[in-house]
Amino acid sequence: MYSPKLFSHLAIISANVILGINVPFTKALLESWLSPFGYILSRSVSAAVIFGIIGIVFVHEKIKPKDLAIIALGGLMGFIISQYLTALSLQYTTPIRFALIVALSPIIVMLEAAVFIHEKIKLYKVIGVCFSILGAAVLVLNAHQDTGNINEVYGIILALISISAYGLYVIIMRDISQKYRPLTQMKWLFLFTTVMALPLNQGSFFSQPIFTGAPWYVYAEFSFLIVFATILSYLLIPYGMHRISATNASVYMNFQPVVAAIVSIIMGQDVFTWDKPLAAVLVITGAMIVSLGGKIKIGNKKPCLNLKAQI
Repeated sequence: MYSPKLFSHLAIISANVILGINVPFTKALLESWLSPFGYILSRSVSAAVIFGIIGIVFVHEKIKPKDLAIIALGGLMGFIISQYLTALSLQYTTPIRFALIVALSPIIVMLEAAVFIHEKIKLYKVIGVCFSILGAAVLVLNAHQDTGNINEVYGIILALISISAYGLYVIIMRDISQKYRPLTQMKWLFLFTTVMALPLNQGSFFSQPIFTGAPWYVYAEFSFLIVFATILSYLLIPYGMHRISATNASVYMNFQPVVAAIVSIIMGQDVFTWDKPLAAVLVITGAMIVSLGGKIKIGNKKPCLNLKAQI
C-alpha cells in the first residue's frame, strides 16, 4: 500500500546513501582530475541542462517571483557555498573524517531551525540525534587512517561552514518544497547556480585533467557524481521534505558516515574493523527514534524542549 510519508522518508534516506557514496568518489576526483571550481561548475551546468530540458517538455508550473528569489538564495547556500567548501575540505581531510562533521548536521539544523523558523526541539529528537552522532563518533574515532601532512583543522573548519550553509538550504527550501514540484524547484535552482558559477570561470575549466584524458573508472566516478549525487539526490531531497520536517531530514545525514566508510574500505582507503557495524546500528537506531518517536507517548504528554527559549 502506497504511503506518501513512508516514501518521503525513503527518498531522504536514498539521497543520503548516494551522498555517502559520493564522498570518497569526490575525494578521488579532486586528488588528480578536478579542481574545486570544476567540481561545482560541472555539476551545476549538467544539472541545469538536464532539468531545463525536462522542465520545458514536462513541467509547466508557474512560480511566484518572490519564491524565485528564495530558490536563488537556496542555490547559493546549498550548492555554490556548501559544495565548493565541501570540495575544499576534502582536499585537506579524509572522507571518513569529513563524514564525521556531516554527522553534526542534525544539531546544526536544529539550532538554525530554532533561531530562524522557531521550530521546537522535542526530547525524543534530541535522543535520536545523540544515538546517530554516537554512531558516527564510534566510526571515526576508531578509523585507522594515515593522515600524512593533511591540515585537519583547516579541513574541519571548512566542513563545518559547508554543513552550516547546507543546513540553511534545508530550512530555506522547506516551504518551497511544499508549494512546488521537485522538478520545478531543481530547474530554477540549477539555472541560478549556473548563472552564479559561470562568471567565476577563469578559462581553464576544459583544460582540467578529466577532460584531457582519464581511465574509465574516473569517468564512472564522474558520471555517478553528475547523475546520482547531483540530479537524483537533489530531486529526492525536495520530494522528501514535502512531508517531513527539516530536523527529520537532517538526521538522515547520519547515514553518510556509515556509507562513506563502507565505500572507503572497498576503494582501499580504510580497513574493516568492529566499529563499522556498531556505528551502523547506532545511526539507524537514532534515525528510527527521530522518525517514530513522536508516536510514542510518555505519560499523557510528549516532553518538548523549546530551544528558542534557551538561546
